[in-house]
Amino acid sequence: MEPATRQLIYVTRDANAQWSAQFHQRGWHVDVVTNAREARRAMRSGEAAGGLLDLSSQFDEQEIGALEACLTAPRIGWVAATAPGQLQDTALRRLVRDYCFDYVTMPSDARRVADSVGHAYGMVVLAQAEEEGATRVGEGQMIGSCEAMRQLFRAIHKVAMTDAPVFISGESGTGKELTAVAIHERSTRRTEPFVAINCGAIPPHLLQSELFGYERGAFTGANQRKIGRIEAAHGGTLFLDEIGDLPLESQASLLRFLQEGHVERLGGHEATPVDVRVISATHVDMHRAMLEGRFRADLYHRLCVLQIDEPPLRARGKDIELLAQHMFERFKKDASRRLRGFSPDAIAALHNYRWPGNVRELINRVRRAIVMSEARLITASDLELADYVDVVPVSLAQAREAAERQAIELALLRHRGRLGDAAQELGISRVTLYRLLSSHGMRHIEVHQGSQRLTS
Repeated sequence: MEPATRQLIYVTRDANAQWSAQFHQRGWHVDVVTNAREARRAMRSGEAAGGLLDLSSQFDEQEIGALEACLTAPRIGWVAATAPGQLQDTALRRLVRDYCFDYVTMPSDARRVADSVGHAYGMVVLAQAEEEGATRVGEGQMIGSCEAMRQLFRAIHKVAMTDAPVFISGESGTGKELTAVAIHERSTRRTEPFVAINCGAIPPHLLQSELFGYERGAFTGANQRKIGRIEAAHGGTLFLDEIGDLPLESQASLLRFLQEGHVERLGGHEATPVDVRVISATHVDMHRAMLEGRFRADLYHRLCVLQIDEPPLRARGKDIELLAQHMFERFKKDASRRLRGFSPDAIAALHNYRWPGNVRELINRVRRAIVMSEARLITASDLELADYVDVVPVSLAQAREAAERQAIELALLRHRGRLGDAAQELGISRVTLYRLLSSHGMRHIEVHQGSQRLTS
């Protein structure tokens, strides 16, 4: 006989002695309870358990409603026992469908019942092991377990120990500000201010005063002195988001500050020393912006001493599901009913979709689905991703092209855009890689000159 380490919560008004004996023989500790209150008392907090709900023992409607709250416990694998024809009742059918791993119809052999509960318990243990093993490798408010994110976390640790400017590149919605906050919180400046400014969200004619501040009387409406964002960050970290959208006039003023280490408020004549660590970020292709004259090369090289590349969500594999579950746990209280998680078709759609809006889009879709879902599980339709449940059939040539493009994209991501290293990993020449980049429309990915690349 196995040691009695597994717990069974047996909810019934007429306990079956043969069933109980079979569970005892298999090493279960059986707690027989007759109502929801006793069931809650029997639940061991945080421990996986099996559950057997004997609906055939004729619980009244009120008691079944009370038991429903017990069935939502995340680490109990429930199996229902029903009388013939009992599941024609809509409420009972929904209860079994939404909360139970399996059901048996009375009369049923004790071994069949024990096998079903054992399977349900095993599935709960598997889910618990995956949750504990895959999760929350993270930094600050970011989580992830894929290699791209592990490299990002290692890079954060490295740059946090220096005071050099950091440039964060990546697509919109990947969480560049969270990376900046994580760097600040691991640095020696963590007790000082973290000041963020979105350079693309402030009208150009107001940006100078926002960055550098102004003196009273500097212009109409300047009734008192205002400290600029740069000066407000003194001693701490200044985060310049969407730096690629900074107007040329402000670029010149920012470059002067970086060179001289002091600011002059608009309408003022005194230089104020400011000590800040500058972190900047953008989704803009900076090399193209410099070639087109939209961004000063000398300012870029001042800002891009250390560079970090934020991985897109589509390159993070299993992290997509991990993030979706994290957001579900965070916002599920907004639902009008008790939700259990994501349906299999929703999980498939999460992985098939390309996520052009990255993590920001994932958060928005999950939050909307939580509010709009009408079932116990969030479906692909709730996420507005029903078209992505099944992958559209493709020709062999299309499949090869997609695989080739993905291999190139991931190799460049792993090697921080260094074409030589990526070509070596792919087993091709640098010239061939250039040709493939052109044929796949990926020529915008170029070698970043003048910046120190981070390797893990």
